[in-house]
Amino acid sequence: MRVLSFGEILLRLGAPGYTKLFQRDVLDATFCGGEANVAVSLANYGVNSQFLTVVPDNIIGHAALNSLRYFGVDVSKSFYREGRMGLYYLEKGASQRASKVIYDRKNSSIAMSQLNEYEWSSLFEGVDWFHWTGINPALSNNLIEICEEACKEAKQRNITISCDLNYRKNLWESKKAQAVMPHLMKYVDVCIANEEDADKTLGIRATNTDVESGVLNKESYRWVANEICKKFNCKKVAFTLRESNSASRNGWSGMLYDYKNGATYSKHYDIDIVDRVGGGDSFTGALIYSLISGLSDKNAIEFAVAASCLKQTIEGDYNRVSVDDVNKLVNSCGNGRVER
Repeated sequence: MRVLSFGEILLRLGAPGYTKLFQRDVLDATFCGGEANVAVSLANYGVNSQFLTVVPDNIIGHAALNSLRYFGVDVSKSFYREGRMGLYYLEKGASQRASKVIYDRKNSSIAMSQLNEYEWSSLFEGVDWFHWTGINPALSNNLIEICEEACKEAKQRNITISCDLNYRKNLWESKKAQAVMPHLMKYVDVCIANEEDADKTLGIRATNTDVESGVLNKESYRWVANEICKKFNCKKVAFTLRESNSASRNGWSGMLYDYKNGATYSKHYDIDIVDRVGGGDSFTGALIYSLISGLSDKNAIEFAVAASCLKQTIEGDYNRVSVDDVNKLVNSCGNGRVER
């Protein structure tokens, strides 16, 4: 199976450790991005993983693509154009101090790209699965058109389409997201979301749930998933369910809903957070791997939640675990004992 992920790769400038931004005269530079993170996870699991993006033709753009090549991601379909490298600043939170993300990605190369620059007939050659996120159309009106054209072309070729709703309030308001995303969702086969994405992007809200306090009603998310399937003809909907006790300790679980077979829930993990950014993307990558590998819904959601649990103990956005690493957690009590 060949999976093509499409989106923006970013330069992440993070405060070292758990210091505040510019508390020290240095920032840690790594590459990342919602769709790029998925591509890396898939490559780590042995999937033929391709990534389509647009970057400036300079040493930063080249380094960004090289960061993906390191993991075995095929970036041959990506291209260069004018514009700049999108970036974000990260201050990781601790205890009651929340993490902070500051975006600086206006006029990035991919945001300025044009519809006629994408030759979908060749870009989709040999592709079995196409993945994108709600971040793409939030970047520019151009990318709204480009995403729709990509989905149309993929659907014509019977390519499975997945979308992580990935609402980002720092990129667009919920009102605009709800004007755009429902129109694009009609092409999606597998929808992935967190606790509040469906509410912010589709206007479908879970009841008896308070994301801020960490109170989640799992059965309510079953209803949300069913509504998404009915409204947009999705085959499956997956949710990550995070209970934020503090910035340092989260409860973590997930649900996979199949329109024909109903809901399947994972076991629950209590995570001492090292770096939560990219946690949802690692869930998505692991879920796609599980589904294309033919795992049952129960095994798929267990694998995806375990993989994303491990990611949140790793610095950086990319998940650096193998299938064997994930299966060891799935089949253990997760006590973190030394492996000798």
